[in-house]
Amino acid sequence: MEQGLIYNIAVIGGGPAGCFCSYLLQDDFNVTVFEADEPLKTLLPTGGGRCNLAHYEFDFKELAKNYPRGEKFLYSVFSRFAAAETLEFFHNIGVDTFVQDDMRVFPISESSADVRAKFLNNLKRVKFVKEKVLRIDKDPLTIVTGQRTYVFDKIIVSIGGHSNFHIAENLGHNIIEPRPALTALNTVEDLSSLAGVSIKNAHACGMADDILFTHKGVSGPLVYKISSIKARENFPYQITFDLIPEIDLQERLNSNPHKSIKNLIAEFVPKSFSELILQKCGIDYDQKCHTIDGKTRDKILSTLHNFTVTITSPSRGGEVVTSGGVDLREINPKTMESRLVQGVYFCGEVMDIDGFCGGFNLQNCWSTAYCAASSIKNSRE
Repeated sequence: MEQGLIYNIAVIGGGPAGCFCSYLLQDDFNVTVFEADEPLKTLLPTGGGRCNLAHYEFDFKELAKNYPRGEKFLYSVFSRFAAAETLEFFHNIGVDTFVQDDMRVFPISESSADVRAKFLNNLKRVKFVKEKVLRIDKDPLTIVTGQRTYVFDKIIVSIGGHSNFHIAENLGHNIIEPRPALTALNTVEDLSSLAGVSIKNAHACGMADDILFTHKGVSGPLVYKISSIKARENFPYQITFDLIPEIDLQERLNSNPHKSIKNLIAEFVPKSFSELILQKCGIDYDQKCHTIDGKTRDKILSTLHNFTVTITSPSRGGEVVTSGGVDLREINPKTMESRLVQGVYFCGEVMDIDGFCGGFNLQNCWSTAYCAASSIKNSRE
């Protein structure tokens, strides 16, 4: 195509990645976004409705460590567009931000709806078509919907990580089977008596964070991370939690000889959980600390340090993102262009990339969209 020619660009999917890519391209190309639902609707629940836009990490290799799938692929991506560039973009469209103590970035408004409105207001040159895309045909690149067909010079596929993978599969791409990640987990053990109980700073799988017990199993930040790391494992599998990594139980027993063992353990974990621990150990709740011998002490410690649950499945409907998608080996990490079909690009969660909670999955959307848009711009030169 000759320099200066106005390309016709299609973006399939009006989520964060698709809309950001469209924003970057709208001044230079005719951009049409195909979105059967409302654009940027998937932005609304992010960050619990507060919109966790990014993570305040400026070393691209450290940033990439937060992606169980896609870490190496993202090196070149994040070296070009990461947290600093993301914050600049949002500032430019009128969304100022702040950083929490945990390094998560939020808009000052703490409103996903506000971010969505300002984002959409800056897509003035983008045409939205509310039609569902059925497939892409090649030679020429054609989008087929339920209503009609459209021919484009280039097509960006940003359909998210939950459905419609057949669009890429029909082009010859291998799809890594999508599985839930960042989800609560169901257990064999009946933990319903602990529903709503949380424990701070538990350790498991080389990580530390809070866990929350549910009617069907376990949840909370640490469990989300573990579910992500183990998303490709088969069920059932076990998780062993160290609930109190640092405790000198003998010293505590000696210092509180007349206190009941239940009340002593309740100083470190919630009372209902201390009862469960003692029940598992076969120890009377009201037994005084001075009567606890070494064998009984060690049994309590072993249970606290090695609290093991057997995971049977992810909690239904609980996944925030999915692991899986278009095989990264079939995508050029510098351009986001398909290695199989010239003129087709991918960005966002449609690819086999997923990160932990904390703004990482949105950062994947912003960064891969930038690389796709930059490649298309450079193709005119």
